Amino acid sequence: MQKELMKKFQEVYGGEGDIRAYFAPGRVNLIGEHTDYNGGHVFPCALTIGTYGLARKRDDNKLRFYSMNFSKLGVIESSLEDLVPSEKAGWTNYPKGVMWAFEKRGYKLTSGVDFMIYGNIPNGSGLSSSASLEVLTGTMLKDIFEIDELTMQDLALIGQYSENNFNGMNCGIMDQFASAMGKKGCAIFLDTNTLHYEYAPVQLEDAKIVITNSKVKHSLVGSAYNDRRNESETALKDLQKVIDVKTLGDLSEEEFEAHKDAIQDPICRKRAKHAVYENQRTIKAVQALKENNVEEFGKLMNASHVSLRDDYEVSCEEIDILVDMAWQIPGVIGSRITGGGFGGCTVSIVKNDAVDNFIETLGAKYKEKVGHEAEFYVVEMGDGAGKLA
Repeated sequence: MQKELMKKFQEVYGGEGDIRAYFAPGRVNLIGEHTDYNGGHVFPCALTIGTYGLARKRDDNKLRFYSMNFSKLGVIESSLEDLVPSEKAGWTNYPKGVMWAFEKRGYKLTSGVDFMIYGNIPNGSGLSSSASLEVLTGTMLKDIFEIDELTMQDLALIGQYSENNFNGMNCGIMDQFASAMGKKGCAIFLDTNTLHYEYAPVQLEDAKIVITNSKVKHSLVGSAYNDRRNESETALKDLQKVIDVKTLGDLSEEEFEAHKDAIQDPICRKRAKHAVYENQRTIKAVQALKENNVEEFGKLMNASHVSLRDDYEVSCEEIDILVDMAWQIPGVIGSRITGGGFGGCTVSIVKNDAVDNFIETLGAKYKEKVGHEAEFYVVEMGDGAGKLA
């Protein structure tokens, strides 16, 4: 991949100077959805697919961007004086947002950059192509401008800050954290309230993680994602009148049931129920994995989907079809929607000897029901972002 990128970079920008290569992975969340901005736990892992980038420092203030995924757009030019979001900037709003966030943190960028990217995360699939691009940009800036004091965790927070405040998407920390901090063979058990985390080895000796892309694209910025966050915050404010809690993630299921009537709006009550129960499911799921109880992990994944569908209402018809059909296929241990919702992907744990049948059966039935094909990826867990040799 690097050779192809280098060849293209030289073709587009010329081959002189110090050209450096980077990679930041996408992620899949195994369980713990919409808990990350509610002070709960999440359990994502970095993937071996993600965003590659080549960059070269310039001796002026010009910024030049080129994506091999959107080659028809050609080189998009900007400058360090133009770090403002705009519709016409398209995908470059993500790297520009990170540059803006670096400067907000007091890291003055002293020169422009020629930047080329290629991503093999399907766009709009919910596997965090935007967070991957943000973390990639942060990794590149840290290296090129020699900002050694920034840790990978700092880069995750800068990526989230830029997405919240530059791109207007009120996301939690999970996606950027997984991309920056991933570890091969492990998922990250992250308390989003404290950022305390541990790496939990995911040893599925007899099973694989299979991601199914519904090919229904979601754009979370303009969708109900921000509404869900506001509804959860409204529920929390009501609960805080009767119980001392800082986040919904502080509550046990029993505490929630004892005080849920304090939440005035029935819709906000449903949102809060999901946040509380999903957080507890995530804690139980990680414990089940530690005890090598993959079957229990699968049951908790299934329960997570039901809650996301009914209480949080972030699923959609195509995703529900995929999950319902997956549950009926022999060898499927668990299956659920993953990511922000409103389309995107499901994640399933499937026994090794059932993977081929799973893909064949689900692929055929899905196409018959919705009229277009799904895409399948049997994924591996990879490391977090970094500079490539």
